[in-house]
Order: sequence, then structure tokens, then C-alpha cells
Amino acid sequence: MKKTRFDFPENIRFFCSKCGMCCGDTALKKRHILLLESDTEQIAEFVGQQVTDFAKKVEGRQPFVFEMKKTRDGGQCLFLRDNKCTIYPKKPIICRFYPFELRFTTKKKFEFRCTTECPGVGKGRLLSDRYFRKLFQLAHKSTEA
Repeated sequence: MKKTRFDFPENIRFFCSKCGMCCGDTALKKRHILLLESDTEQIAEFVGQQVTDFAKKVEGRQPFVFEMKKTRDGGQCLFLRDNKCTIYPKKPIICRFYPFELRFTTKKKFEFRCTTECPGVGKGRLLSDRYFRKLFQLAHKSTEA
């Protein structure tokens, strides 16, 4: 069986300071919290709501099929309260990956990219191949259904 190849940022450190910046719009960026079908099902069950209460359908963003609705006043995720995620045990895959993003490259392999907007990048422990392999496996598992 052929092992899937991917590139990842080397010598990168990351520590989540739970600042909540990734959970909403900033002055420089409108945040799109994209959701897999499985994300919406798990969240709906966890919070006892209909998917349409917290998400809207999107097209052309496969494998994502929904986008999280945000508050009107601050453009934040509906599930962010006092800078804490109220759905943390069932948070969407896009949130589990942040500040990283997985992209398919033209070289028939995948690549992890990192945003520099997150204040936790460059802090904390050094991330290894093992960390990114686990994220990659999570992505594969979440999208194969």
C-alpha cells in the first residue's frame, strides 16, 4: 500500500493561547468557518439544534458543504462564549486544524500551510511529523464517509 505524501512546515512551534481570534472576523479578515457534513451532524446532536439553526449551505467548497453562521454584532462563531468554545468536544475539523490548512498540490501530494495571523504560531512546543500525520489521518477519516 502506497503511503500518502505530504509536506509540512518544519521547525514550527505552536501553542493555542485560547485568544478566540480564529473564531471570528478580524479587521483584516472575514472568517469562513467551513463544515463537513459530519461536523454539522455531530454539532446538531451535541447542542440539540437543527443544522439550519447554526449553519448555512455552501457550494463549490468541497469537501465542505456548510458554513457556520456568526453573530451579527461581532462576526464571531455562534458557539464562542467568553472566548471559550461551547462545542469544543465536537468542534469542526477546520477548527481542529487551525492555524494549519491542508491543500492538495499539483505534485500529487498534500501540503500543510500555516497562517501567520495566529499569535500562538512560534510559541510552545516544536511540532513534528507525527503531529501532522495525525492531522492528515483525521482529515482522511473525516472525508471518506
